[in-house]
This record gives sequence, C-alpha cells and structure tokens, in this order.
Amino acid sequence: MASEMAEAIRQLINEKGISEDLIINTLQEALLAAYKKKFGSNENAIIRIKDNYEGVEVYAKKVIVDFDEFEDEVTQIPLEEARKFAEDAEVGDILELPIDLKEFDLQSVMVAKQTTRQNFRDISRDTLYAEYKSKQGELIIGYYQRERNGVIYVDLGKIEGIFPKKYQSPREVYHVGDRIKALIWEVEKGKSGLQIVLSRSHAEFVKKLLELEIPEIYDKTIEIFKIVREPGYRTKVAVYSRREDIDPVGACVGPKGMRSQLISQELEGEKIDFLKYDVDPRQFIKNALSPAEVKSVYILDESKHMALAIVQEKELSIAIGKMGQNVKLANRLCDWNIDVKTEEQYLQDSRNIELKKAADSLFAVEGQEGEETTEEYVRLSDLPGMKQDWISAIQKANLDMVEDFLEKEDDELLAELGLKQAELDSIKAIIEENFEIVQEEEEEVVIPEEEEYTCPDCGSIVTPDMTHCPSCGVELSFEFGDDQQA
Repeated sequence: MASEMAEAIRQLINEKGISEDLIINTLQEALLAAYKKKFGSNENAIIRIKDNYEGVEVYAKKVIVDFDEFEDEVTQIPLEEARKFAEDAEVGDILELPIDLKEFDLQSVMVAKQTTRQNFRDISRDTLYAEYKSKQGELIIGYYQRERNGVIYVDLGKIEGIFPKKYQSPREVYHVGDRIKALIWEVEKGKSGLQIVLSRSHAEFVKKLLELEIPEIYDKTIEIFKIVREPGYRTKVAVYSRREDIDPVGACVGPKGMRSQLISQELEGEKIDFLKYDVDPRQFIKNALSPAEVKSVYILDESKHMALAIVQEKELSIAIGKMGQNVKLANRLCDWNIDVKTEEQYLQDSRNIELKKAADSLFAVEGQEGEETTEEYVRLSDLPGMKQDWISAIQKANLDMVEDFLEKEDDELLAELGLKQAELDSIKAIIEENFEIVQEEEEEVVIPEEEEYTCPDCGSIVTPDMTHCPSCGVELSFEFGDDQQA
C-alpha cells in the first residue's frame, strides 16, 4: 500500500507537473477532512508524510487533565490513561497519540477521496493555466482533432485548444490530423474549464514567425515598427535598423527572397511586403504603397493626416490594389488618409480648381459690410473619412462636387453610384459633419378663405378657384394685395 502511494505521488510530479508541496498539502487536507468527519473537529489533528512517500501517519494532540475535569475525549485525556503512554506524564502536558486509519468509517474515507479528487482537479487546472498563461503570445504546434460549427479543436498535448473560425485565414483548409502552428491568443479559466484560444489571423502571429525565421529581428538588430494585415491576402511590415551598415528590408527578404518566401509559404501563399520605416511621412507613405512606385507625395492637411500620392498610370492599379487592399493597408500602416491619383488626374484637378476660382471671382456678391464673399466649391474626395471606393464611384458619376451630390435624390444616387443605402447615409453624415446645410424655403401664396367675391357682370357669388362665372360664363381673374399675403 505504501509503495503504491509513493508511485502515485511520483507519477503526479513527473507526468502532471504538479509540485511536491501541492501534492503533500492535498493529501493532508484530505486526511484532515476525513478526521473531521470522524471526530467532529480536526483542530488537534497532525498529519505526517513518511520519507520517500512510504506512508502517512495521523496523530491526535490531547491535553492531560484530572479525571474530574475530563470533558472531551477528542481533545483531552485523563491523567491515569495518559500514564499508560508516558509514565512521567503530568496534568497540562500534551500527548500526540497515533490514530489507526482503519478507525475511519466509510463516510470519512469517501470524504477524503472526494476532497483529494477535487483538490487534484483544481491543482491540475491551476498548473495548466499558469503554464499556458506564461506562453500567451507565443507560437505553439498542435494537431487537428475535430471540427464543430467552424471551430477547430486542436490537440496541444496536455490540453485541447480551440481555433475559432474568425481567427482562421480564409486561404487555409485543414483536415483531421493536420499539423497546425498557431499563436496562443487567449488563456482563460471558464466555468467549463481551461480555455486556450488559438489564432493565425492576427498580426502578432506574423511577428512571431518573423522572429523565428529572421535572426536579426529576434536579436533586435532589426526592429519592427508596425505590422498590418489583411489575413489571406497581404501583410505589410515596416522595419528599421539602428545600424547604418544593415539594410533592414534586404535582411528580411533574404538572399533571392528565401526568407520572405518561407514566411509566405507558412501563410499559405499570402503576400508579404517588407518596407523601410521613415520618420518623414512623405517617404514613409511612398514606401508603404509598395510594390507600386510613387513619384511624389503631397501633404494636404497635416493635422488631419491627409496626403496625396502621385503615380504613373500603369502604377495606379498596383498602388490601389485588388479591392483597394494595398492603399487601405498603407493607410493603417502610416496612420494617414492617403488618396492616390495619376499625374493626369492631378493636373486635371488642378485646372478645375483654377477654373472654379476664376468663375467664383466673376460671380462674387456683396457681403453685409461691403466685403466680397465668394461661394466655396468643395470636393467630396477632399473630405476626411471618405473611403477610396466611395470616391471612385462618385468621380465616375461626375458627382464629386458637394453641391452636385446634394442636388440628387437618394434613389438617383443609389442608381448612379452603385452603393448601398448605408454607404450613402455615411457619406451624407460626413457632409453634415463638415458643413452647415441651409435649405431655402419657398414662399407659399396664402389665399384668403373666408371672403366672398361676386361676378362683375351678373353679380353671382364666385370663388378664387374659378376661372369662369358659373352663371354668365365671363372669364374671371383674381388679384391680391400685400396686405392679403399674396
């Protein structure tokens, strides 16, 4: 029996990773629970574990009292009986008397077992939680076990992790038994137990891959400024080096692009762009729009982080990217609202601005104090918060001017722009945030309703809504003065 207990304790230490102190404390708590069930109290109980876990000893501490003072057999012992165990015993001394474990009844043993099981479950859960919590944000390898409602359950060895659909890349397809490398994104203790949430869609996952594949990033020779990602499509990584003799982009790409290819393969073919971070926002925006070549960048509004990038015609589609992904990622990477135009578009816009200014000067009106005030023409594409796909649709429909846009009804705008009602509402909200729109109210002619009129020829009663007299047929005409609100 002693050897079986010793073997069980060693197995818990070696296989479950539970510390020796926790195991000893658990056994002591279980025996104390059994002692209390048997004797009603465990305040005087002493539990000792033998060396090498070869057995357990239970003792009861009892105070020696005179026979006439003896009241509690659990915590006290009469002097005469105490001298059977110790001949020199005296009143007030404390004896530690051994308790035979066989004295514990079935109920006491069941309490001990339940306490032990519960404590070991709690210890095992807490130990696993501490282990995986310390690994949160690190990579781990597991194996596809099963799938339910899009959630993949991954065997991590000691525990099963969950891989939610939203944290999976749309490029990747998994099958039972597949090896899965993922990021430990969350570690939580819930009602159903420990929950390990895995991810392959976060930018942090790419960062850990870079640290794994590129030694210069791991040892901080090359620093990562920021990573932005559209999982399954493209990732942009801005890097820099504090050493002038090291090209950060070249080191990340590797000889013949080998390093970037390895990372792209791990991401199932997702494109990855390495670019150099620059403190100058113009240069940084140029770099961020790679692989497109940008001729120049203009800062339109520094406070609102609005910029214009000029590219050649052949580079426009590359700069914008499929479904606008390249410019969207560049916006997020630089934290600037970047508008991309060709040289021709830029020059045409410049001409339009000059023509508008010339036209405005011709139609200037006098202000309240004799000052000239010119009507201001503003483009929707210049407003902050406008998305690139909205701007493209608006420009294609020749509705870039705010005035032209507001003249259209919603159904006309939806038909011409090909946008959804929610997108149209968002554009109008942006306009309202930037302008105070005043609608001119038309004056209504108020016709008196209570007065009666007579025909000038026959004297019959007529009303203002009549064009001819109903009696004589003469043509009628009504005129109202200022005092009648005409």
